[in-house]
Amino acid sequence: MDLQHDDSTPRAGAARPRGWLRAAIVGSMAILFVGAAVGFIAFLSQLRGAEIKPARSADGIVVFTGGSSRVSDAMELLAGGYGKRLLISGVHPTNAARDISRSLPDNQSLLGCCVDLDRSAVNTRSNAAETRRWARERGFKSLIVVTSNYHMPRAILELSHAMPDVTLIPFAVIGDKWRDEPWWTSGATLRLLLSEYVKYVAAEVRVRLADVGIEVIPEADQPTPAPRPPATAQAN
Repeated sequence: MDLQHDDSTPRAGAARPRGWLRAAIVGSMAILFVGAAVGFIAFLSQLRGAEIKPARSADGIVVFTGGSSRVSDAMELLAGGYGKRLLISGVHPTNAARDISRSLPDNQSLLGCCVDLDRSAVNTRSNAAETRRWARERGFKSLIVVTSNYHMPRAILELSHAMPDVTLIPFAVIGDKWRDEPWWTSGATLRLLLSEYVKYVAAEVRVRLADVGIEVIPEADQPTPAPRPPATAQAN
């Protein structure tokens, strides 16, 4: 009588771990996808759809460059008495005050007396660091923050981490494209929001780790130029 070796059982046993591993990977990816989607929705819920003037004034106003009409809106707030001085943070090193002056012909007197230019900041984190320096030098305890609506969550996150003792009042600038069409109908706007969401999550993780003493990227290691005191617009 011939005896045949049945190797089906070992094969079945080997297949089970692979099946569990595949299921675990798929399940983990599904959880990550759902978590990212929920986080993105929560991020979108923070974005304002209309410009709302601050309910109160502040010691100073800071605007982060990089978006349309941010600076002009900040100048309007300064002219309206919402702050004593304005810091324009992230001005390109080659831009002189006269370049800004030409784009804001109605605010010449304010540019000469009450506006400071920061040319050191190159990203949102260094924007926050330079704003902290400026606020401390001026003794300001409250600031109106002017930036685009999609950028505001990350700006407030970085500023709150850099100077937790300063009251921050957001003024979100709404771009024309945001007003003209829903964000989900524009591929460019959707890509912008997804990119900003990823940056926001990365900043949130870094800040939370820093709060418990873990510096993933120390501030001193940021690729920023040597800090310079903000210059008055008149002096440039």
